[in-house]
Amino acid sequence: MTAPLVELVDVTKVYGRGDTEVRALAGASLEIAQGEFLAVMGPSGSGKSTCLNVIGCLDRPTAGTQYFRGVELSRLSGDQLALFRRTYLGFVFQGYNLLARTSAIENVELPLVYRGIARGERRKRAQQALIDVGLAGREHHTPSELSGGQQQRVAIARAIATGPAVLLADEPTGNLDSVRKNEIMLLLRNLNETRGITIIMVTHEPEMAAYAHRTVHFRDGVIDRVDVRSLPS
Repeated sequence: MTAPLVELVDVTKVYGRGDTEVRALAGASLEIAQGEFLAVMGPSGSGKSTCLNVIGCLDRPTAGTQYFRGVELSRLSGDQLALFRRTYLGFVFQGYNLLARTSAIENVELPLVYRGIARGERRKRAQQALIDVGLAGREHHTPSELSGGQQQRVAIARAIATGPAVLLADEPTGNLDSVRKNEIMLLLRNLNETRGITIIMVTHEPEMAAYAHRTVHFRDGVIDRVDVRSLPS
């Protein structure tokens, strides 16, 4: 049996102390396979976003163990975790997080700049990423010149330009109308199927979760149930 790409074992995450203590995760265990499209759902305060932050190494677990390809991430230093994020992970957020006065292609190039990739090569990769998300010809438009759906496509292009193994998406359709929501979900599913990128997406919308292979439902910091639609071959 193939080992999971991502694994959480009895992970707990506690914020604050004493009377202000909040147990965001309370012993959550989860395995995610290479090439899977996983949706994470749950009511506000259920632990779903904390789970995504732990998987993305934006938060360290208070207790429990976290693995990536069998490597225990809790043993890595802060600098090693930063390198891990840059190498293996891509992030997409509800608010796009684009630089307002910067063109689409320059926004996509940013993570490649941090990697120290030469200008010519990063321009080539950014150009291809924009083509892959359907924005050929929009390279020099700033965010204010793009629709919400197009801005999210730029954000996705930025996330995939580095060739990540995992794409972490936090409410990626939250700011979009129903037509654009489905366009973005079709794009994510296509990236999952054609590139083999593992996608882990937090959403509160069942219609968006329906695009995923599995939906994990959180409640009170633990996994309450799992809905399986299909599994990647």
